[in-house]
Amino acid sequence: MEKEKLRERVLVELEKLISLSCRNPSGSKKYEQLHIALLKKYYNATSVTIDYHRHRIKMEVIQDDSLYDPKIVNTYLPTIYTNLLFKSLRKFLTTCVEKDNKSVGFYSQLLKSYKKTRTGLELV
Repeated sequence: MEKEKLRERVLVELEKLISLSCRNPSGSKKYEQLHIALLKKYYNATSVTIDYHRHRIKMEVIQDDSLYDPKIVNTYLPTIYTNLLFKSLRKFLTTCVEKDNKSVGFYSQLLKSYKKTRTGLELV
């Protein structure tokens, strides 16, 4: 029961942070890093760039997850170049939020780099 409440709290806070960061996404490097981290996690991408003006995300997605080992330096991983278009960055990033235990742990670590104030979330 307690874990479920914590999980819900993390997911709600992450959604609030995504909404806040999408109001002026190119205004802060920290927000751009948040967006890139969410996309890398969801798509298992190695390289992500976001063009906020053209509503475009360019990334290289690893083709075969079994070849990827973070403990080993990989000089070559087969990747697919992907070019995605989005209408609403907030909606797009919200759909990238996974609700499994491993992902919720990752999101809680992301949220630690932001602190809560009376007016809402702010950068640390």
